[in-house]
Amino acid sequence: DLLDAREADAELADVPILRLEQLYPFPGDVLADVLADYPDGTEIRWVQEEPANMGAWRFIRERFDADAFDRFKLVRVSRPESASPATGSGSSHKLEQARLMAGALEKSPCAAK
Repeated sequence: DLLDAREADAELADVPILRLEQLYPFPGDVLADVLADYPDGTEIRWVQEEPANMGAWRFIRERFDADAFDRFKLVRVSRPESASPATGSGSSHKLEQARLMAGALEKSPCAAK
């Protein structure tokens, strides 16, 4: 979805997207190499379809608090906290998905959603 949203807007063509396939063991060295050329203070958005209280957000945040990554600003873009991983409504899901894509790809800094 992120790739499709980026490709649909020519102004977003230079927005990098990195897909993290492996969470454990955390590929810290590989990720550090990929992020090495980005300046201090660069905002990195962790985008997950799961609600804020689910998914890998807390695990990733702990890894970014480590010395190798503390120079970046890590921001969560996700659905709001919920007792359920899905809305159960197709139209609500589409609306939430559109909000996720907008938050992930907006040019100005975004707050955790």
